[in-house]
Amino acid sequence: MPDDILRQLVKVLEQRKQADPDSSYVAGLYHQGLDSILKKVGEEATETVIAAKGGDADELVYETADLWFHTLVLLVHQGVDPDRVLNELERRFGLSGLEEKAARKDS
Repeated sequence: MPDDILRQLVKVLEQRKQADPDSSYVAGLYHQGLDSILKKVGEEATETVIAAKGGDADELVYETADLWFHTLVLLVHQGVDPDRVLNELERRFGLSGLEEKAARKDS
């Protein structure tokens, strides 16, 4: 089940918060701080856009995985449980995009 891999990954990302920065890539990112994590998310978003524009499905999958991974790093760094994002997606399921956008403007 795909959400199982997300939960497993989040568990590892949580553990990396306490790890020596020299021991893993993620621990190093956490040590470098929010700006470095945001930079990586931005880079991966741009690479995802370029892959989509290039039309190579395999490259798009690879870059999207990088983007999702670094977004999870960001969420964990900020103390935001990724389940909150999944719950938000579930809440939006069945709503039209126009309805959802209008509901946000009203709040």
